[in-house]
Amino acid sequence: MHSNRHLTEQRLDRVLNQRIRPAVHARCVPLQVEIWNSPGEPVPVSQGLAAPYQPVSVGHRWGPAWSTSWFKVSGHVPREWAGQRVEVVLDIGFDVTGPGFSTEGLVHRPDGTVVKALNPRNSWVPVCDPADGGEEFTYYVEAAANPTVPFPGEPHHSPTRAGDRAPWLAGEESSGEPLYRLRRADLAVFDPDVWELVQDLDVLGQLMHALPEEDPRRWQILHAIERALDAVDLQDISRSAPAAREALKPALSSSASAGAHRISAVGHAHIDTAWLWPLREAARKVTRTLSNVTQLMDDHPDFRFAMSQAQQLAWMKERRPDVYARVLEKVETGQFLPVGSLWVEPDTNITGGEAFARQLVHGKRFYLEEFGVETEEMWLPDTFGYNAAMPQLMKLAGVRWFLTQKISWNTTNKFPHHTFWWEGIDGTRIFSHFPPVDTYNSELSGTELAHGVRNFQEKAATNCSLLPFGYGDGGGGPTREMLARAERLVDLEGSARVAIERPADFFARAQAEYPDAPVWVGELYLEFHRGTLTSQLRTKQGNRRSEHLLREAELWSAIAAVRTGFAYPYDSLDRLWKTVLLHQFHDILPGSSIAWVHQEAEETYAAVTAELRGLVEAAQRALAGDGNDTVVFNAAPFARGGVAALGASVRTQEPQQPVSPAPSGNGYVLDNGLVRVEIDGRGLVTSAFDIEAGREALAPGATANLLQLHQDFPNEYDAWDIDAFYRNSVHNLLDADSVSAVDGGVLVVRTFGDSRIEQLLSLREGSRRLDIDTGIDWHEKEKLLKAAFPLDVRAAHSSAEIPFGHVQRPTHTNTSWDAAKFEICAHRFLHVGERGWGAALVNDSTYGHEVTRDVRSDGGTTTTVRLSLLRSPRFPDPEADQGHHRLKYGFVIGAGIADTVREGYAFNLPERAVPGSSGVEPLITTDNEAVVMEAVKLADDRSGDVVVRLYEAHGGRAQAVLTTGFPLESVTVTDLLERAQDGWESRDVAQSEGRQVRLKLRPFEILTLRFRIQDGAGPE
Repeated sequence: MHSNRHLTEQRLDRVLNQRIRPAVHARCVPLQVEIWNSPGEPVPVSQGLAAPYQPVSVGHRWGPAWSTSWFKVSGHVPREWAGQRVEVVLDIGFDVTGPGFSTEGLVHRPDGTVVKALNPRNSWVPVCDPADGGEEFTYYVEAAANPTVPFPGEPHHSPTRAGDRAPWLAGEESSGEPLYRLRRADLAVFDPDVWELVQDLDVLGQLMHALPEEDPRRWQILHAIERALDAVDLQDISRSAPAAREALKPALSSSASAGAHRISAVGHAHIDTAWLWPLREAARKVTRTLSNVTQLMDDHPDFRFAMSQAQQLAWMKERRPDVYARVLEKVETGQFLPVGSLWVEPDTNITGGEAFARQLVHGKRFYLEEFGVETEEMWLPDTFGYNAAMPQLMKLAGVRWFLTQKISWNTTNKFPHHTFWWEGIDGTRIFSHFPPVDTYNSELSGTELAHGVRNFQEKAATNCSLLPFGYGDGGGGPTREMLARAERLVDLEGSARVAIERPADFFARAQAEYPDAPVWVGELYLEFHRGTLTSQLRTKQGNRRSEHLLREAELWSAIAAVRTGFAYPYDSLDRLWKTVLLHQFHDILPGSSIAWVHQEAEETYAAVTAELRGLVEAAQRALAGDGNDTVVFNAAPFARGGVAALGASVRTQEPQQPVSPAPSGNGYVLDNGLVRVEIDGRGLVTSAFDIEAGREALAPGATANLLQLHQDFPNEYDAWDIDAFYRNSVHNLLDADSVSAVDGGVLVVRTFGDSRIEQLLSLREGSRRLDIDTGIDWHEKEKLLKAAFPLDVRAAHSSAEIPFGHVQRPTHTNTSWDAAKFEICAHRFLHVGERGWGAALVNDSTYGHEVTRDVRSDGGTTTTVRLSLLRSPRFPDPEADQGHHRLKYGFVIGAGIADTVREGYAFNLPERAVPGSSGVEPLITTDNEAVVMEAVKLADDRSGDVVVRLYEAHGGRAQAVLTTGFPLESVTVTDLLERAQDGWESRDVAQSEGRQVRLKLRPFEILTLRFRIQDGAGPE
């Protein structure tokens, strides 16, 4: 038999796209169109409806970047169309990009209520179902002139100013050429037979292409398609469509095999809370997407849509109550499914431990209070790696299941599982699934389904996977075409079986079928996007500073409330926490958004900092009392300088360690009797000697705090990536403009390129930590700045702080998995050591680190630790990190893990001096420094109970006695939401004598305790 396969496939493509699809809305009449260009930022709907409109016609150009225009479209339904479905078809300038990456519109009725949204894959609006003709109507379309991606006139990922803040935000006039052209504005008859034929041909055509050439089913579909195309009259597609569909029936009615893979399809729209658009536009994207999906639910009762990110729903409640009311309606019907359990989908590498706990607290609580839903899934499809504390935090919040697909982006190693148990650093396991379709924006295409089946790695043990479908990143969500595909794929030969259902249904079934799934232990490291640990330093500093100030504000406010009756600032803290959590979104905190986003973030962090400092100061003044002494407050969980952990004492200022000239006369020496640091005439550290241990920290002949400059031009994703070849070239900054002794230390000034660095190196009395206070005026482009510390230590692994603990990573590159971790994340510290001795680096805002090792000719091992201080990528923000920065890091000489944990907290929680007369006894104390108190606060329910979150920080078992600074009524073990934990009475926590509580903890175990103060024990 001769083959005409290619001829028929080409015929299908042309006939379907050039003739049949356009025939869905073939009968049409033009609409009357008027426009009003909104000045400045988007206006309320009422203002848009009442605006003065001017008539325009198809072809009209509109919309400078980031502006908003309102279109008024009017018409009447011809009487001869009576009894037929009529739709408005609007193309306001759509191009070949997907939804969310160009112009979008939101359609309103004259009363201001929402109809649905418009985007490049969803350009229709219902006018009436079959009814009498002659009806008149008017719609108003709020159209957003968001720049297309790639940005107009720019190659993909090249530097562009299109992401700058809109000019009117700086008081300038809107300028720039219009980006879009009105292409179509018609009233049309919707032809259901033609539309159904389009869906039939779409599904069968995609399935045909996905099947192997040797599969008989592929040829059977090809023959059916050929017969259907023969039945289509290209001059009268509407009349001939039923016959063409009839020719396809046998192919569509053939059932899937008994062993066909089962796909749980979940409607979804991943909406980046900010990225290539600012926060305000993300909120409008949410409005548009939810308007579409709730409208789709009206027509499709079996449609299920899962939405994560409580923040986005909170926006709707506040800004678009009409849209939110529709969401509430669909939650009641079981069609709208809140999932995710988080306030936003945050970056999980950089977000601090307590902040991640609050992501869960505020996310879960919103869903409970608004919908009565206890979410059990963590839905994080697009975050750039996942820290190893997450399983325990999920379990403590009542989360049972975890979903992501981002690890499929690995560039070195393919992750070996799609369904598995994920084990965290404390031993907690969470049942997890990576959709094998390798996307969270599926269109339910034949290619995607076939890839998911082929790619699924658990075929021998289980036969089901989850598939999120719907346009995403910029929103959009599922379409009626996707639902038509799902309907046809329920039971179709050659395809996986597709069923639309809830994520919880999938997870419950998958776990029941595969309870002994394999186990992955430790972090889920993404072998990609490593540059996000460093890009946009100011944003990262704002987050780190805010996290620690929130800790202080809660701590001192709680103590002041218990001791003095101070008004605990519940509302302010709630609002500030939510602001910080919002900015931990996985394209804000990692530094991968446009300039507009990061400029706003810096302004927001400045306001948060000012308000939190005010809260801290108010509480401290209430505690310090009147007087002229200096009361020093210590918010760190360890005592220092004679001040108790989480307490305050009257104290005089500590003296600075004097600086001595080096014996050689070339440089300086810092010596406090514990360590001795030598700095040469170039400003480099040539010796770091541990006097007590009698040991040099630096490798022979090496210099530390060596600043190194690398070319940093990754292959594609500028702000996201550091590619391994950056290490092939390096410029050591050896020359100093000046090295001088100043009050408090040694000041080193360097200039290079267009930049300048000033560093103050200092050593305090009684400290093993060399502090390096760094000011950088940075004007390099596509460069990476690192600080190197080559150490004389044979470290088998590094220990890097992560939320509520630390993770050990090999320093060797034995395997491709080890070699791929050439840039790693650490929070406040990174430690390396050998038995009996070690050293650490601590920092106040650095997350990217690197550890390498080499064996010297003398047989010793040099382990080099480097901090990634600054980058200068040019996309999506061409001015990323330009300008002045101040950051700090410290070199701890002779430190174990316990010392390092203590130094990390101390470095990020500076002592605060307040005028007053009295010290402050801690509210809670522990007798074991391995048990670290991460949060001390009053209970969110405003009962006055004291809540303490603590954890084991050293990686071993710990016993401790907690003592309260108030009369204790009772203590309860709670979950993260401060609810009594099931079976907590059997835990190793017991109230003993008076104010004491005894407890035992596993390595890295997190414990939340709720203390009830005895009745009648008011403020002291």
